Amino acid sequence: MLGAREQMTAKQMLQARPSKANRSIQGTVLVGIVTRNRASVLPMAIESALNQTYPRLKVAVLDDGSDDNTSRLRTAYPSVEWIRWDRSRGYLEARNYLMCHTDAEYYLSLDDDAWFTGNDEISLAVQHMENNPSVAAVAFDILDSEHRMRRAVSNPRPTHLFIGCGHMLRLSQGREVGFYVPGPSFYGSEEMDLCIRLLDRNWEIHFLPGVHVWHDKTPVARDMAAQYRSTVCNDLAFAVRRCPFPLLLGTVPVKLLNHLRFSAGKHLLNPYFSGLYLFLSSAVNVWRSRAPVKTRTFFYFLRLTHQPR
Repeated sequence: MLGAREQMTAKQMLQARPSKANRSIQGTVLVGIVTRNRASVLPMAIESALNQTYPRLKVAVLDDGSDDNTSRLRTAYPSVEWIRWDRSRGYLEARNYLMCHTDAEYYLSLDDDAWFTGNDEISLAVQHMENNPSVAAVAFDILDSEHRMRRAVSNPRPTHLFIGCGHMLRLSQGREVGFYVPGPSFYGSEEMDLCIRLLDRNWEIHFLPGVHVWHDKTPVARDMAAQYRSTVCNDLAFAVRRCPFPLLLGTVPVKLLNHLRFSAGKHLLNPYFSGLYLFLSSAVNVWRSRAPVKTRTFFYFLRLTHQPR
């Protein structure tokens, strides 16, 4: 833990006055919440966004084909922009839709079962990004049932990855790389894929220690076996698409072994083999979409993965 003086220094650094060139900039932030059949937990996410003190803030909820009581929440939050799709298209298409249909400078992704723990997280994130124009995205410090220890705000540092439940993206850089690219399956590795493409364009991703988002990881409308099957498939697809040759020849076997060890320990062998079959079934199309990053980007990405959060 940091001492009181160090805590103050770190927070003051995040809130520092922008440079003269950036002083007039107060970028608009769109908080996008994609939801499906989680009416019981969605209000926490919405209210935590509306309670943020950042002045130039929009909140949008995209209902991805819910058949529960989600639509009834609309009248309770009149300041929120509501978009409803009658048929589910998946959260990646929903996030891309929200990012493509806004004039905001920043997109803040907040899961429907996640919420801010305070009211200044967005202000701190925007201030850091406006003081650091080479930063394309920031990753919030995610808390959940397994990681409950709150940290004091400390110096931001480079990272390889943001998590979908709580991050902010500079939309001009998101457009530059084409936002999210879907994998063969519905879930997994989409943030990793976007992050490595940003790094390959020499943009930075920073982690904000102590700037917290709580992720409830609700079991409502969540099929863990299906998610893991999809994760295995998409993680292998990520390697094929982005790993430079000949590093690909070593990366894929390592991923196969790591997933096998994990699945054996978590009693998920059936989803593992189903995910492997799903990947093999789509391997030709994945190979055709191959667009590897530079070798130095890949090694930099790997080096960042070993840095503690």
